[in-house]
Amino acid sequence: MSDNNARVWFITGSSTGFGRSLVEAVLKHGDRVVATARKPEQLDDLIRQHPEAVKAVSLDVTDPNAVQAAVKAALDAFGRVDVLVNNAGYGAVGAIEEVSDEAIHRQFDTNVFGALNVTRALLPTLRQQRSGHILNLSSVGGLVSFPGSGIYCATKFALEAISEALAKEVEALGIKVTIVEPGAFRTDFNGRSLAAPETFIDDYASISGAMLQWLKDMDGKQPGDPDKAAAAMIQVVESDKPPLRLALGADAVGAIDAKLESVKAELDAWKQVSIDTAFEGAVIGTIGG
Repeated sequence: MSDNNARVWFITGSSTGFGRSLVEAVLKHGDRVVATARKPEQLDDLIRQHPEAVKAVSLDVTDPNAVQAAVKAALDAFGRVDVLVNNAGYGAVGAIEEVSDEAIHRQFDTNVFGALNVTRALLPTLRQQRSGHILNLSSVGGLVSFPGSGIYCATKFALEAISEALAKEVEALGIKVTIVEPGAFRTDFNGRSLAAPETFIDDYASISGAMLQWLKDMDGKQPGDPDKAAAAMIQVVESDKPPLRLALGADAVGAIDAKLESVKAELDAWKQVSIDTAFEGAVIGTIGG
């Protein structure tokens, strides 16, 4: 692929996990990439191998000034951004009652407000270009909330809602949005990127405690291959009709299937109660229509 046709990717959380795999795959694909990370020196080996195609930028997504500086560095380096990947994030584990106020705010600051900071900083460029693709890394936990990870799942539910609305807002401007929903992949999510509560409550030991132990036991044994996930994301960007949602992993597909069936069954079982709440003779329209 020539430089004229090569896409420019802006990827957050690039030093490890999905981010690192995606940076490597993008470079192998012949595209260029702005790889952001808290510790960009961890990307030095890729810079040595691809000095003209990769720019590493220090970025804490929770710092709006740093986000603006990173976007400027990207545009100064390559003149445009074609694909934004909001990948930076981590998982807070614990029962709703166990997770501290500070930990909850920190989780939302990174997983939700961090992604918003970067997206909102790049949208003016994408609008001006009348092109672009935003990939927001959610999770199977963005559609299915699990006991012991409610706070983490809440951030991913929020990211899904933002992404779904954003997709409709920017469609006419030539910008695409895809929500990526991985299951268990062999990244450092279950290790370094896992945040346990500072205080445990005995009553939740068999619930949140069991979830934390399961995550730790799965570390290094997850079925998902991050390199194959990266290839799937590139395939989505290459597609003329990319999906709004892309589940990754058989476990994610199974959990989402079960959730959709459960929601439909419950909706049908209580449908008449739901419908009977309207004023007599009221005209029922479509929400948002």
